[in-house]
Amino acid sequence: MEKDIDKISKNADTDIVIRIDDFGGKPGLTIREFIRGERYTGFTKAGIRIPADKFKIFKQAINSIKESDFQANNQEALDESEQKEASPSEDFEEEAI
Repeated sequence: MEKDIDKISKNADTDIVIRIDDFGGKPGLTIREFIRGERYTGFTKAGIRIPADKFKIFKQAINSIKESDFQANNQEALDESEQKEASPSEDFEEEAI
């Protein structure tokens, strides 16, 4: 049993494929990268498989994410970046001469 649910373009040569499949006799949701290249066209090892019995937990986690969460995280990253530029790095210790 294989049922493609959706495909999301990652770049010109790579898609993220979401599908329901049966691996080793066990149904589940698979999210994997599919590449098109000169040497190889097909699925890569990059991806994740959610067993059918864990799908409800996965779906609840995904549904708990709001679009505004991404904007908040982007703003936090920008704020942190600006703070690092404004203050000297704490990663380096001054050497005694």
